[in-house]
Amino acid sequence: MKKTVNVFGAGLAGCEAAWQIARRGINVRLFEMKPEKYTPAHHSRDFAELVCSNSLRSDSTTNAVGLLKEELRRMGSLIMEAADATRVPAGSALAVDRDKFSAYITQKIRENENITVIAGEVTEVPDGEITVIATGPLTSDVFAEYISHELVGDGLHFFDAAAPIVDAQSINMDVAFFASRYDKGDADYINCPMTEEQYSAFWEALVTADEATLKDFDKEEQKKLKVFEGCMPVEVMARRGRDTLLFGPLKPVGLVDKRTGSKSHAVVQLRRENDEGSMYNLVGFQTHLTFPEQRRVFRMIPGLENAEFLRYGVMHRNTYINSPGKLDATYAMKDRENIFFAGQMTGVEGYIESTGSGFVAGLNAASLALGEEKTVFPKTTMIGAMAHYVSEGGSGDFVPMNANFGIIESLPMRVKGGKIAKYEKYAERSLEIIEEMADKIL
Repeated sequence: MKKTVNVFGAGLAGCEAAWQIARRGINVRLFEMKPEKYTPAHHSRDFAELVCSNSLRSDSTTNAVGLLKEELRRMGSLIMEAADATRVPAGSALAVDRDKFSAYITQKIRENENITVIAGEVTEVPDGEITVIATGPLTSDVFAEYISHELVGDGLHFFDAAAPIVDAQSINMDVAFFASRYDKGDADYINCPMTEEQYSAFWEALVTADEATLKDFDKEEQKKLKVFEGCMPVEVMARRGRDTLLFGPLKPVGLVDKRTGSKSHAVVQLRRENDEGSMYNLVGFQTHLTFPEQRRVFRMIPGLENAEFLRYGVMHRNTYINSPGKLDATYAMKDRENIFFAGQMTGVEGYIESTGSGFVAGLNAASLALGEEKTVFPKTTMIGAMAHYVSEGGSGDFVPMNANFGIIESLPMRVKGGKIAKYEKYAERSLEIIEEMADKIL
């Protein structure tokens, strides 16, 4: 009889884990609570739903997440296969048509003869069964309670914010213009320029605007609110200082309107959401403002004065565990080797990082089921560096982490030519290792 492994959750991490297990000839029972139950941030019946941005960020291997993407490609990642098949123009970044992306993955999963999809909410892990928990940062309250009390002991949480999307036809292109920063790649971003006076008025409105009430959580929970820096609400960032946004999402450098040749005091960028280019999201504008306030304040942006909002920004709970000391570098629990975690619940942050954790957890859950030796990726690879960060942590309190070159093992020699030259060496070393490992694990 073929072995069976449980996977809880059909997000990016869960789908990647299920795929890697199934491709090794093992039966997978994939549990997903949709469509019977939805979180506040999910709306589609499909798997691997992108609830925040549709961008998977840089596609260059001199960028940490770009390197992680290439590592996953070379090892047969389902998520990367889907992303490459459904990408939309986004300059040097990899962005996808979110509906086609999710549909692609859903079809692949449902058509796989080794995967059985079971709809419904899970509330506990069956005793002794190999299980990958990938229920995501929006894990249901009941299961989050079980994880906290029965598995990890000290569950933690923080909140995440998603940016609004506007109808492309409602953008005033007499004011806005197409360009990519420093003209890198194609001019796929819509840019809304601001004068100093316009920026000042916008900033004043933003920092004094009304925020939505977190109705699902009591006041004590709100006091413990923790916002991850990488997805900080734009109004929270703005309150750090009048010029903070000028060094963040509204920085004007490298963006010139070629029609006039003029530079701006601030620039708001919008990124394409779908193949047709009918929808654009406000880059870096994750927000917790009320819907009326979003409409009022964001229409102060030149070019968006008549913007039609197809989706307003929302804020939702993210749950993650204090992984160092609890998970090893295969994402398995140190005291229960049959239970693996994957996705943002482990403390990785981002779509591709979640995918990487799902790949590692799925690969090793399959190895455990087959009685084979586990695979620990070295810190000289980005996928391995992320796994070791989750297992070991860094200095200070454990916080969610994006892929970055700060966590990868240093090079044994100095590299001349600056930062890019050094990152090229990191990538070269990593991909050589991945190629060798891929021959063994594929």
